[in-house]
Formats: sequence, C-alpha cells, structure tokens
Amino acid sequence: MTNASSRGGAPTVVLVHGAFADSSSWNGVVARLMAAGVTVKAVPNPLRGVSEDAAYVASALQQTQGPVLAVGHSYGGAVITNAASRADNVVGLVYVAAFAPDEGESLMDIEGNSKDSVLTAALLQVRYPTAAGTETEFLIDPAKFHDAFAADLSEKDAAVMAVVQRPASSLAFSTPTTDPAWRRLPSWAVVATGDKAAGSDVVLHMAERAGATVTEVDASHVVMVTQAQTVTDVIMQALDTLSR
Repeated sequence: MTNASSRGGAPTVVLVHGAFADSSSWNGVVARLMAAGVTVKAVPNPLRGVSEDAAYVASALQQTQGPVLAVGHSYGGAVITNAASRADNVVGLVYVAAFAPDEGESLMDIEGNSKDSVLTAALLQVRYPTAAGTETEFLIDPAKFHDAFAADLSEKDAAVMAVVQRPASSLAFSTPTTDPAWRRLPSWAVVATGDKAAGSDVVLHMAERAGATVTEVDASHVVMVTQAQTVTDVIMQALDTLSR
C-alpha cells in the first residue's frame, strides 16, 4: 500500500452522495471534518448512470491537488468504485452504506439478491429527455420514503428529504462496473444494520469481499445524517492509517 505521505501530504476527503440525495446529505460529516482540520470537498453526482457519473467524478478527483480519500454513500459507492480506477491520486476508499460492485455486476443484480432491501417496491418511474429520445429514471414514493430510506429520521425530517430528493436514471442501476478500484486500494466501510434501501446484507457482503475494515452501526440507509460522528470517525481512522 502506498501511504499518503509519499503521495504529497494528507489526503483531501472527497465525498460523493448517492441516488435520491445531494451533497447536503454530507453536511454533518463535512462540519466535523472541517472542525478537525481536514481538507474536504463534496462532488455533485449527476445520477445519470454509472459510466457518465464515474467519468464526471473521476475528473473531479484528478483535479484535486494531492492524494485523495474517496468516500461514497449508497450508489456513490459504485461511482467511486469505477471513478477511482481512472484517477491515480486516489489512495483509499470509504463506503458508507454503499455499493462496492465487482467487475460485471450491476446494482440491479446486487439488489435482486438482498433480503433486507425494500427499495424496489418503493420506487416510482418517470421519464426524462435525452439526445436519443427519453430514458427512465426512478424516485422514491414520498409515502414510502421514511420506512424505506430514512427510518431513524423523524417523520417530519424524512418528509422534507423526500420532497428534495433527486431522481436517478435507470442506467445507474443497470450499467455494470468495469474496473473495481477496491481490488487495488485499501478500503473502509460503514454498514448500517437497519439499511432497508441498499440492504444491510448485500452491503456487508460487498464490504467483506472488498477486504474493507468494517464498522457496523445501528442506523438506517442515511447513516451519514443520523450517525454523522460515527461516519466521521471511520473517515478519520482511514486518514490515520493512510498517513502511516
């Protein structure tokens, strides 16, 4: 493992949000990292499909000065899995209730094997325009958002999150991973044991398969919101290990 000091100093933490969310979902983590003196930035995830999103995030990673610790939530985990293979300054990965797919796997395939996820039954389909015509995108039914996505938030806070959610293209779920970065980089994972969106069972399986250092926490899929300190602690642990 190449340590961060040999790559140009302490890593910048780059946060990548998942589907049905935006970068504000990291607010609690960002505030804590900044208070600890960590350089951090959040990259907007286009949510248009694994290939397009990974290309966008890889560009942002490459344009970040010095080494990078890439952190992904949910679908953002699949994005950093692909993007980090295209950015040679990434020195580690942190998966937060996140997908860490292997080569040839799509999130649709992974979700089909989960006994914990109820996400598929909670999704609504809409259409959006593309250069070639139209494509399907998904959003979570607001009436099911609390139970499926954010059960440890209050009903009021979950309702707000449901209103401001960002739909994700069907290509986010159907496009396979090509070159998983976790095969070459050290990784850490926060597994939310009450995750009914990604599914605690498949998230844990992927984390263990990636050889990640796993921290399990009693939380819903939005663990970075409801357990921001725990997520921050794992990121700090990763930074500490990379600095040795």
